[in-house]
Amino acid sequence: MAIREIIQPGDHPYVFGRYHEPIARVSPGEIVAIYTEDAFEGRITGPDTLPSQVLGKYLNPQTGPIYIEGAEPGDTLVVELLDIEPTRDWAVSCLVPYFGGLTSTMMTRTLQDPLPELVWIYRRQPDGTWAYNDRFSVKPRPFMGTIGTAPDLEALSSLTPHMHGGNMDVPDVCAGNTVYLPVNVPGAYFSTGDCHVAQGEGEACGVALEVSGKVTVRFGLIKNRPIMWPRIVSPEDIMTIGSARPLEDAARIALAEMVEWLQSEFQYAKWDAYQLVSQTAKLTIANLVDTYYTVVAKISRTYTADTVSHTR
Repeated sequence: MAIREIIQPGDHPYVFGRYHEPIARVSPGEIVAIYTEDAFEGRITGPDTLPSQVLGKYLNPQTGPIYIEGAEPGDTLVVELLDIEPTRDWAVSCLVPYFGGLTSTMMTRTLQDPLPELVWIYRRQPDGTWAYNDRFSVKPRPFMGTIGTAPDLEALSSLTPHMHGGNMDVPDVCAGNTVYLPVNVPGAYFSTGDCHVAQGEGEACGVALEVSGKVTVRFGLIKNRPIMWPRIVSPEDIMTIGSARPLEDAARIALAEMVEWLQSEFQYAKWDAYQLVSQTAKLTIANLVDTYYTVVAKISRTYTADTVSHTR
């Protein structure tokens, strides 16, 4: 089967919303390769290119929106991630003044001085790792930092994770996994971008190993089966995602979503589901830096083995 390529034909949008004209229309079952820019739209190219000199107000350019034929509000969009690959041999990370998990920000104000502007360039090595000079190297685990559909009314910044998905920075949005997103508008208006070579849980400084990329996906639809927040299925786990501030509210969303998923799809009684989550769930912090924080709850698929296929 030929794989259709989707490249942003003009300026990249910096929002998830229904108000940009779709750049492509895709049918469920179709496989497409989507090309994305890095979080800085390629403007930071070396250690002497400071963010304050080359970046504007916006980060995370999106490729999209993509119109999914047949998608209607109340459906669930299925995004099967077949492959994610960087499209260049170097990645960038940096410190941005008043941004990150360990500094003052616009949302968390103190009288602390801003961080220094520093840039790290990581280069792909013959052994497959990505190295910063001769100091250290990182094993790659490519994933998409931003992925989502349009909210039903407002347009949300591509820096913002919320119920539509968005800038969740979840490392489990990787090849081999399937992401489930709510459909809020006809056509879903799917967008993605912000490819990462790798990232630690929490994305402490706010900037992963940013790279341009190509993500190959197959779209599907689950008709008349609405979900409120994004979900992920991997070969090992099912996952629910919550994004909010404070952090504990993001965790509560993820946990409550897991309880409800176990109850509605996997035939658990409500309080049995709560008990199973209490004793076996794993919580990871995807990001502690964005406009909302993101937490992922995970349950082993061994607890859903008889029914997990019903979600596909």
